[in-house]
Amino acid sequence: MAIENENYEMLTLDVIERTDKTVSVLGSEYAALRAGRANPHILDKILVDYYGTPTPINQVGNISVSEGRCLVIAPWDASMLKIIEKQLLVENIGITPSNDGKVIRLVFPVLTEERRRELVRQVKKLCEDAKVSVRNVRRDAMDTLKKMKNNKELSEDEHKSCEDEIEKMISKIVDKIDSMGAEKEKDVMSV
Repeated sequence: MAIENENYEMLTLDVIERTDKTVSVLGSEYAALRAGRANPHILDKILVDYYGTPTPINQVGNISVSEGRCLVIAPWDASMLKIIEKQLLVENIGITPSNDGKVIRLVFPVLTEERRRELVRQVKKLCEDAKVSVRNVRRDAMDTLKKMKNNKELSEDEHKSCEDEIEKMISKIVDKIDSMGAEKEKDVMSV
């Protein structure tokens, strides 16, 4: 049953926007999680001083994956080599950069079983945090629906069907979060 209520439509748009943002943040957190293979996304949040302006590393040079476990950073301006290397050491990403005068190499070590299990715990925590965030969105939406019913904006039947629709939306998002978590867990545990 489609509800013709402007406030309800605004509410569903808000729910969609907030849950999409949660899924997006979870995706970027998973992308930055190091899983034993070279992943340029671990550098996404690192800013270097580029002529007085904090700039992401991927905007001051090329970042490429070499041999599956090695990231190669080739700055367009050779004077940036020392600055990038220094910032990578300051950020403490767990990999020591090696500078050969032309490029910086980040060699990812093979993960131990213990480290893989630790990463799986991280994946599960991120997944649970995302689900908590989505549940908070659901709670806010249900509170809003209750207020709408109390203010006589929605009838009892409309209120029930709106709750059901919100519940279906949230269930789909939670399933998506679970599948993202399972996929990342599988990725981390694969040797």
